[in-house]
Amino acid sequence: MLRRAFVAPDPGRVRLRFASRAVLGIGLAVALCGSAGHSLVAAITGGLAALLALFTVTDPTARGQAVTTALLPVVGLPVLALAAVLHDVPVARDAAFLAVVGTGVYARRWGPRGHALGVFAFMTFFAAQFLHTVPGQLPELSAAVLLSIAASSAVRFGLWPYERRLAPPAAVAPPSGGTGLARITTRQAAQATVGAGIALVVGQAMSDQRWYWAVGATWWVFVNTTSRGETLVRGFRRFLGTVLGIVLGLAVALPLHGQPVATAVVVAVGVFGIFYTAAVSYTWMMLAVTVMASALYGLLGLLDPALLALRVTETAVGALGAALAVLLVLPVTTHSVTDAWVERALRCVHLCTAEAAARLAGSTAADPARRVAELEQILARVRLSLAPLVHPLSPLRARKGRARHVLELLDDCAREARGLASVAADPEASHDARLVAACWRVETAVEALTTSPADGGPRPARPDAVPLGAAAEPVLVHLHALERALLELAVPLRGAARSEAGA
Repeated sequence: MLRRAFVAPDPGRVRLRFASRAVLGIGLAVALCGSAGHSLVAAITGGLAALLALFTVTDPTARGQAVTTALLPVVGLPVLALAAVLHDVPVARDAAFLAVVGTGVYARRWGPRGHALGVFAFMTFFAAQFLHTVPGQLPELSAAVLLSIAASSAVRFGLWPYERRLAPPAAVAPPSGGTGLARITTRQAAQATVGAGIALVVGQAMSDQRWYWAVGATWWVFVNTTSRGETLVRGFRRFLGTVLGIVLGLAVALPLHGQPVATAVVVAVGVFGIFYTAAVSYTWMMLAVTVMASALYGLLGLLDPALLALRVTETAVGALGAALAVLLVLPVTTHSVTDAWVERALRCVHLCTAEAAARLAGSTAADPARRVAELEQILARVRLSLAPLVHPLSPLRARKGRARHVLELLDDCAREARGLASVAADPEASHDARLVAACWRVETAVEALTTSPADGGPRPARPDAVPLGAAAEPVLVHLHALERALLELAVPLRGAARSEAGA
């Protein structure tokens, strides 16, 4: 786990730049808040706003990112005002909080922008509970939020706009089609609201001051998950990361006694850890979040071992609330979500092959590299959806073996697709008539895997039943290996279908 978080490949040092820019942007935001004479509470609020603006806004274009960033205070400041006004009205406050939870999750159907605005709205309400915000503080806190978002935007879009030199990421929307309760985001909104309700009630029974931790744990368990299996695994990882963070917080943040300079260093390291590990390890990201939160509590003069122990308990309550909700309320099965992502991956493999063949045939419009980038993103979602099955604690050994086999073969497909795109990019490469037959066989293999035998679809042939003949040229070598991987995928995929039907 440690190796995956800190030694994982970082092509183009994107994660390093992402994390370094976050430290710079948030540091500038907090410094400006201090220079403007804002209180410590306002500076923390502004720093959180800057963090969210840099972390959650993931539109594929710079223009889209700028629009979403500009909309953050439009959504967040009314929520902040609502939380402050309802501070002394517990029943109304709790109902409003749950409404924000459900609406924030529901907004994910509108893609990255809806996701970012939903997260910002939730965290604004959460921060109001964390800082015990009252109406009299609203002018100062609102000014801090606006100043901090402006500062972080200046860093992101002006001082260090490194995304402009990168190829735009492929837009990969989750498989959430349908209407009403058939839509995944609708189901998740209901699940998150119920889970947050459970966490809120139990959390308040444990502490009438820090109950919001439980609600926060439930909320973040649902972020970037789709099926019940993904949510359960994420809940476990959140709890594990929190426990590890508490241990480290006791060793690092507690001895500081709120000393400003040292605490600022710890917070900066925590921010870097959040941004650097987010893409590769949720457990380590949560460790960084917990250490940062511990340092902030020390700065506010509230940190002690009992508070950290309560944080662990409330996190466990939140994770349990999420688990009960995904198991009992409109559950979305791991199998159905995994099937959708695997099918999309296979379709993308076919598109990669078709684009490469067109490029080799002389088409200047064909771009297999773009399809390869899309395939990498889809495979990341496949790994996430299969995480519950390949988890070390999973008791389903047969399904674990099939899932690992599927991942291995899909990785083989991605490797051959990358090689094929690389060959196609060579201006010296020329069209070979054998490519037509080879690409056709790849298409047939994909159709066989994505069409149910019950619907009369073709069954995949054995790998040795469709030899390519002389495959000495690099492009044919890649196509041959790709075809074999697709044909071999029939075994675990058909086995998984039979297993699900029997269940």
